[in-house]
Amino acid sequence: MRFGKSDADLVCVSAVRTPFGRFGGSLKDIDIFDFGGLIMKEAMDRVKMDPSLIEEVWWGVGDTTNTKDPYTPVVARQSLLKAGIPPETPSVSFDQACISAMTAAMFGIRSVKSGDANVVLTGGATSFSTVPFLLRGLRWEGKRHSSFLIEDPIVPLGYKDYAPVAVDSGNVAIDYNVSRDEQDDWAFGSHIRYGNAFQRGFFKKEMMRLEIEKKDKKGQSVSKIVLEKDEQYRSDIKREDLSKLKPVFGSPTCTAGNAPGMNDGATAQIFMKRSMANKLNLTPLYTIVSMSSIALQPRIMPVSPAFAIKKCLNEVHLKIEDVKILEINEAFACVPLVSTKLLANERFLHADYQDMVKEASMSVILDYNPKCYIKLKEKMNENGGAIAVGHPNTASGARLMMTAAYNLQEKGGGFAACAICGGLTQGAASIIWVD
Repeated sequence: MRFGKSDADLVCVSAVRTPFGRFGGSLKDIDIFDFGGLIMKEAMDRVKMDPSLIEEVWWGVGDTTNTKDPYTPVVARQSLLKAGIPPETPSVSFDQACISAMTAAMFGIRSVKSGDANVVLTGGATSFSTVPFLLRGLRWEGKRHSSFLIEDPIVPLGYKDYAPVAVDSGNVAIDYNVSRDEQDDWAFGSHIRYGNAFQRGFFKKEMMRLEIEKKDKKGQSVSKIVLEKDEQYRSDIKREDLSKLKPVFGSPTCTAGNAPGMNDGATAQIFMKRSMANKLNLTPLYTIVSMSSIALQPRIMPVSPAFAIKKCLNEVHLKIEDVKILEINEAFACVPLVSTKLLANERFLHADYQDMVKEASMSVILDYNPKCYIKLKEKMNENGGAIAVGHPNTASGARLMMTAAYNLQEKGGGFAACAICGGLTQGAASIIWVD
């Protein structure tokens, strides 16, 4: 199946990301406002775009305690000013956890489609490394120095009123008969696929070269390093070592080895109608076919990418067989595996979407076609996923879209489905087309 061209098509003309840093790695000292500013500027520079053409910025952010101004920091606003975008440009910073950067694209293209804006910049930035410790209650309780309780807000990663996300995900993996061994196999394969992709230069299209200045305690520059590879990737990984790791936070299957790290990174994309791209003499990277943002019961996070993809497929009357490649975020290895089992299930694919939403809250759907499951896994995350690339959560959704687009370019075009889960079972998906 082919996808026709129209002046009204919503297209991406620039998509780029920083290398993703390890927790406490090379990017640990970069301010989150600077992070956003540099990737916004890079997205414009790559297509030689005048910053005054950007009419709106939609920006995904999560934790804001790490900003210089934690109370209403307006991260998008401060980042766009650093990027040289005119101060008259409106912006929105918002938090939908890991789906933020993909949903930012959806909100941005809605503005373009409605005629509210001609050109929008979307994306997101995350810096786990700069998240501070917390001292709760100190304002009113007048505690002595010896009684301070210092809290680390990212350990365990999750939500105070619910189980850690690793626990919920591990339980869902068991429900769907996705074994610990299969998850470790997938994690190992993610690093292998990333290494092969890096060797052939695949990531040069989507990743900017980042020069990082190191300073001493007095703020004086002492050295510079260049980062051109994602720091989460382990070239020396061994499958047998993954089996030795213990599950984290009481999860039955999720370990530090079959999950990504808490990474630092930023992504940015620029969208407009095809008619505007033609007017500006810009070549579209990809066309948006469909986008969705969904939410389900809060403890079944690994199923949400499948539900989001199903909603997209239904809206444009495509079949899963029409999709040449899949990008599903590896929030844990079980997430793409569980979602792929659902996408290999005929009843799930052909039933009414709302009926499946109701069923998701009551039971799991275990019937699936093993041959279809294998074929879909072969299409998925061909260049490695978040376990090897890294997962700066509010930036990752856009990374999936650009990785899929550059992969489709290599394959001669076609459709790709991209999806990501978010905390307390949110989900976002996009179907894109490359000529």
